Amino acid sequence: MIRRHIGSRLAAAALTLSAATLVAAAATPAAAVPDLPRASPAARVEQQVGVTTFGVEYASPGVKGRTIFGGLVPYGELWRAGANEATRLTASRAFKLGDKEVPAGTYALFAIPGEKKWTVILNSNTKTWGTYGYDQKDDVARIEVEAETLPASRERMTFLFSDATDDQVNLDLEWEKVRVRIPLSVDTRAHVAANIAKAVDEAWMPHFASARWHLENGGDLDEALRYIDASIAVKPTWNNQWVRAQILAKKGKKKDAVKSAKAAQKLGKGERVYEGFYKQSIEAAIAEWD
Repeated sequence: MIRRHIGSRLAAAALTLSAATLVAAAATPAAAVPDLPRASPAARVEQQVGVTTFGVEYASPGVKGRTIFGGLVPYGELWRAGANEATRLTASRAFKLGDKEVPAGTYALFAIPGEKKWTVILNSNTKTWGTYGYDQKDDVARIEVEAETLPASRERMTFLFSDATDDQVNLDLEWEKVRVRIPLSVDTRAHVAANIAKAVDEAWMPHFASARWHLENGGDLDEALRYIDASIAVKPTWNNQWVRAQILAKKGKKKDAVKSAKAAQKLGKGERVYEGFYKQSIEAAIAEWD
């Protein structure tokens, strides 16, 4: 009887311990995965060329004693020009890959290595893993470039920009004993001319915004009128003529306000924002002031 009682107590204790162990295990959070070096670490390089920014994001594999080109990376076959996800080239403005025109944007960069020449490819599908998902119909540009021999072996595949000017730059891919120079160029003069034209065309806006702030926030109406007249002197628009009309109306100059409001009507005719949101308000204001 005593032995049976002791055995029952031991069994109960064992069950209690097992239950406690299970509860403790359930309450213990899963072990965090340690932060470890990647076999092919992520890398990014960027270069300003005139007013255009180029950037390359890629994974950088190592040689690790292997034969790379003609071995790990076969000649004549499509290669992701890196490791893991697609290598991506981004350009903030339109540019040329060699002699091929390419719109601004982000592209997957692929290559077909050869012993003496490589084919370099920009593809619009940037969601590929390796070459999986690649489709030639998504190619944006292809060029051929020469393969050069490096004076010393490079352990990790690296992209770097070289020989940058205001109009062009080389994107160099270096790995093992091979360097491939990818020529990129931009029409900086045309980009700058477009920037200047846009800035001049919008030069009316700072004075317009300042005048409108005074108008809408109980500011100095004389100051607002000076700002809006300066805006109109640069470029008359329905926007600044309408603000001028409201300033004049607030100053009690209804006749002059009607004149500016009618100028706004004339300039705004056919313009989407004017027609959709302001046309009726301006018509009502003219009817009230006239």
